[in-house]
Amino acid sequence: MNWLAHLFLSDDDVEHRIGNVIADWVKGEARAQFSPGIQRGFASHRLIDVYTDVHPIVARSKARIEAPFKRYAAVLVDVFYDHFLAVDWDRYCATPLREWTAGVYAQFAAYWHRLPDQARMGLQRMAHDDWLGSYVTLDGIEAILRRMSRRLSRPNLLGEAAWQLSAHYADLRADFHAFFPELQAYARAVQAERDDRTA
Repeated sequence: MNWLAHLFLSDDDVEHRIGNVIADWVKGEARAQFSPGIQRGFASHRLIDVYTDVHPIVARSKARIEAPFKRYAAVLVDVFYDHFLAVDWDRYCATPLREWTAGVYAQFAAYWHRLPDQARMGLQRMAHDDWLGSYVTLDGIEAILRRMSRRLSRPNLLGEAAWQLSAHYADLRADFHAFFPELQAYARAVQAERDDRTA
């Protein structure tokens, strides 16, 4: 899953949300500088990624991706699934997407001053350019993939792969809606287990 789903599956707590987002930006020993709440977000992000990566429905979606993009199938499916979450948002959340994302950005803004530069600037760019809202459109998906492509050190085709979403739209959408309720149930179980340990 990509940022929208990770945030949606997070606690409402700002630190947990921030940890879920910046987990991809902060690695190794650098994580030790963050609060326990943000570190819980790191852990949640990892658990969701592991669950997603081994799920048979996700494997089915990855198999739909065609050459020469198969090597990016995991990344593409993560982003495409966030598109379907955004497009069909009202199936999963009573708060409209624009209102929900505005609330998340406001939470981040109130916390920016407590973050290291890299994490702060990343979240500021996310809010300024409305990365979360951009999952709704195919143009937004293309922009996301091009941004991800630029971050990779080697030349790659990731930025040219957005058409794979259109090519397999109905099948990928069905896969997502079969998978996401299972992921929600898993995330709730992880949260309940964590709450039991800290009670």
